[in-house]
Amino acid sequence: MAKVKFYDTVADDLLGFVVIAARTREGWVLCRHRDRDTYELPGGHREPGEPILAAAKRELWEETGAVDFSIEPVCAYSVQGELGAGRRSEETTFGMVYFAEIFTQEELRHEIAQLLVTRCLPDRWTYPQVHPLILAEVQRRGHSPKEGALPE
Repeated sequence: MAKVKFYDTVADDLLGFVVIAARTREGWVLCRHRDRDTYELPGGHREPGEPILAAAKRELWEETGAVDFSIEPVCAYSVQGELGAGRRSEETTFGMVYFAEIFTQEELRHEIAQLLVTRCLPDRWTYPQVHPLILAEVQRRGHSPKEGALPE
């Protein structure tokens, strides 16, 4: 079981990855990696020396093709335990959550095979014990529009 916690802030040097709750007018934007048949929020690891916001913008572009978007920080979070996709972390790892509104996208060029734009949460998550909680926290903190909001 994953232990997921949310924070207003954590030290920048603890932040190893980013997750972006991204939307278009049509709904939430979820990704399917070419090596998996499950969906996840856009995001990934921070490169050495990369500012955390730059990592979020890069990952959003790589995983959704977003070229015109607004992006803002929501909160930090930590995860320990069963992450999903056969991954487990005994150590507590920290990431930053962002909310993005995507206005324009270009063709995907990286490891993402498919985008799913939806108003409903999928049944098949890559990280089922983490990403649905992140979306709920984004909504709880008021960073998602009312239209297409997650079910209560």
